[in-house]
Amino acid sequence: MKPLSRTNTALLLTFLVIVWGVNWPLSKMALSYTPPLLFAGIRTFLGGLILLIFALPKYKSLHFKETWHIYLISAFLNIILFYGLQTVGLGYAPAGLFSAIVFLEPVLLGIFSWIWLGEPMYGLKIIGLILGFAGVAIISASGFTGDISALGIILALGSALSWGLGTVYVKKTGDRVDSIWMVTSQLMMGGLFLISVGSSVESWSNIQWEMPFITNLLFISTFVIAFGWLAFFTLVGSGEASKVGSFTFLIPLVAILCSSILLKEHLTLNLLAGLILIVISILFVNSKQKSQTVPDSV
Repeated sequence: MKPLSRTNTALLLTFLVIVWGVNWPLSKMALSYTPPLLFAGIRTFLGGLILLIFALPKYKSLHFKETWHIYLISAFLNIILFYGLQTVGLGYAPAGLFSAIVFLEPVLLGIFSWIWLGEPMYGLKIIGLILGFAGVAIISASGFTGDISALGIILALGSALSWGLGTVYVKKTGDRVDSIWMVTSQLMMGGLFLISVGSSVESWSNIQWEMPFITNLLFISTFVIAFGWLAFFTLVGSGEASKVGSFTFLIPLVAILCSSILLKEHLTLNLLAGLILIVISILFVNSKQKSQTVPDSV
């Protein structure tokens, strides 16, 4: 994929961090109107349908017979496992602890990118990844109280692992498929699977189709799911996956700031301490080795 300019990279990163950050409080609000698995399936499938409008003019780039397995594996890792384990796991662990474990993903992504993509790994980057995770953990510390089960922790780790593996897989196979068809296909495949599972264990009659929920669902499906995933994989495809991943440490920060506004949740000193560590983390991960030149993109 062609490298992005610094300006386009900055704009996409800003968009991604904001919409994926606001997704957490919006999803929490939506779950008061709908069962979790059906909600996960509907929003991802609807996101795929929205992108399908933009993908159809490029139908000749689909090559489904030759590449269907790539779309299926990506859907399994990035949608079915990531959203499925996350949705179920939140019922077994406090939200703060769960989100902190899920955002171990940038650390895992750094390791996976080093092993399978040949991206450089050096001392400052390792320290940066550790500091970023520590920052997320500090920010999420207020949610560490409550009943903690081993199952909840395992599901959170599974969610982080699937996201990391899925990102590396998309990066590694990116030259074999069209980017917009990759995102569209995985959203529709994964969404259909989650809807099927949700339909077997949950009831459609429990969804309250009220205007606040419909507005919320349309926003999440369009900006968080459709264009959010497209922006994420565009960034990953154009630069080092581990460096893009480091910026996702900012998402819990945005989530808490938005929660304080939308859900009247309190801000704490943990937020400031975590922010400082995250900023240092991003600087470290995106620093260059002395032997390297400065890239044009993240």
